[in-house]
Amino acid sequence: MSNLLQLVRGCTFDDFLFNPQYSVVERRDPTAIDLSCQLSTRLRLRRPIVSANMDTITRAEMAIAIAEEGGIGIIDRGFRSGDIEPQVREVERVKRRQHGIVRDPYTIRADAPLAEAASTMQRTGVGTLVVVDESRRLTGLLTTRDLRFADHARTVADRMTPRDRLVVREGAIEAAAAEEAMRTHKVKKLPLVDDQGRLLGLVTAKDLIKQKRLPFATRDDHGRLRVGAAIGAKGDYLERAAELLRADADVIVIDIAHGHSAVMGRAIDAFRAKFGDVELIAGNVATAEGVQFLIDRGVNGIKVGIGPGGGCTTRLNTNFGVPQVEALVTCREASGGRVPLIADGGIKRDGAIAQALLFGGDTVMLGSVLAGTIETPGDTVQKPVVIPESHKTVKVPFKVFRGMASLQAIVDRLDVEDAESADVEALGAEGTEISVPARGSVRPVVRDMLKHLCSAISYGGAGSLSELQEMFRRDPSRYAIRLSESARRESFDR
Repeated sequence: MSNLLQLVRGCTFDDFLFNPQYSVVERRDPTAIDLSCQLSTRLRLRRPIVSANMDTITRAEMAIAIAEEGGIGIIDRGFRSGDIEPQVREVERVKRRQHGIVRDPYTIRADAPLAEAASTMQRTGVGTLVVVDESRRLTGLLTTRDLRFADHARTVADRMTPRDRLVVREGAIEAAAAEEAMRTHKVKKLPLVDDQGRLLGLVTAKDLIKQKRLPFATRDDHGRLRVGAAIGAKGDYLERAAELLRADADVIVIDIAHGHSAVMGRAIDAFRAKFGDVELIAGNVATAEGVQFLIDRGVNGIKVGIGPGGGCTTRLNTNFGVPQVEALVTCREASGGRVPLIADGGIKRDGAIAQALLFGGDTVMLGSVLAGTIETPGDTVQKPVVIPESHKTVKVPFKVFRGMASLQAIVDRLDVEDAESADVEALGAEGTEISVPARGSVRPVVRDMLKHLCSAISYGGAGSLSELQEMFRRDPSRYAIRLSESARRESFDR
């Protein structure tokens, strides 16, 4: 490791190539090659992809897409102090997108007007409401089909399918048994009740199909998609964390620009005192001392990266930071494998993902490379662009991408940081806001990344991601080639 530290001093991803090895992989196929990794000490992913907690990158739709592809999304904290509910709703949307058993289905009373049922369906996006009485005993099901052409002044009881016409199971049920019951009785919904007829949950054919169609998705013990959420280190961060955990967020990320700080130390101590051993990731740091500081405070994962991100101007504005490859190698040695590391920032091409995972990361956090996709938050705007060849002006769709330390992002969440004044002139922004071309879904983007990672594993002579990491870290000199300026141009200038 000492030789590697000397080799990577002052270096980042474009300073290296890897030496190809004898390949043992038959197919460069993400469904056949094990890409599993640790996000944190107790959370494991099937794919090493984490979408960044940025307000122009990860809200519910991005988190859903990334989790279904095998990674995880971290819902950003770009909400004002005292306005916790919007972030909580984003987490809830992710947790309700897929289920094995829906243990808390949306319910309604039989005497409620159909207008209330329609409003609930529209607000929540669900197509089925379970009808229960005051003791939570099952009395029927109401679907969107039941509301079609119905007089909304009538009650739920007038349109629901009553209990005696439903196929109902008592007690818990395995997915295979639920599937068999649905096949036998030709139904799409299977309510579960206890021996008193009280609602325990709901199994839907749609969820069972998704379980089969997306075998690598990141799910919790109840079959729901996993999702993380970010908080700050001041202001309402503890109240925000409490509500996010109540919404079943799987991991909390305390995210500030400089994680090796007294502010971070106090925040972690207060978090642990209130929430115990909840899964906690903290950052960002880029030094051995920063890693040790966070490990000493009992975090479950560490974000590594000071200033390499596409929307970050910390290095330009302060001249502080560590080149990302040097930071990853340094932090990996300091951690000694005690906690997983998230390589956060500096990845501008797919090949850098393999580099980040070999030089020290267990997962990679992606922001700018996901920008502009359909799943990113924000409106798409049309901007005039001049075509150089013809000098014609055409309208091109764009979306905004910005660093979370950009001026507008700071202003938008000013209350969260416990600021006493909204004096914009005094704010020291360390991020930028740009327009990026709008493009299609993030799913093919992620799938291409994974295919290229599998190719890298093949070129590296390994059969899985963890095997390649072990081989590289055992003998990095066998792989790492430090590039001259001309070699860099030959490799990356296209």
